[in-house]
Amino acid sequence: QVQLVESGGGLVQAGGSLRLSCAASGRGFSTYDMGWFRQAPEKEREFVGGISWGGTSTYYADSVKGRFTISRDNAKNTAYLQMNSLKAEDTAVYYCAAGRWLSRLFGERSSYHYWGQGTQVTVSS
Repeated sequence: QVQLVESGGGLVQAGGSLRLSCAASGRGFSTYDMGWFRQAPEKEREFVGGISWGGTSTYYADSVKGRFTISRDNAKNTAYLQMNSLKAEDTAVYYCAAGRWLSRLFGERSSYHYWGQGTQVTVSS
């Protein structure tokens, strides 16, 4: 069982940066692949990016590629989402999620076993 708690959201101006954290409690964080998703009002939850359990592989949605960076620190049981050059369209609730053996399924919501409660990111234009 893994519990996930996101933090670091807030209000930022367009062009600014935020770093989200996803703190995990429970056992086995270092054995889980991690994903970040977001959900804007009246839209479906969408994949933002993911990182493999060892941190050697990362994946990004085209909409954030080159602006967002995912990392993890297994010693601290924490995953991160660094967001730069933020745009108004990045406004959403951001969620982290954990799953195992995701391989090519990082972008599939159903692949993840555990989810955090989300943190709001608002980008003003």
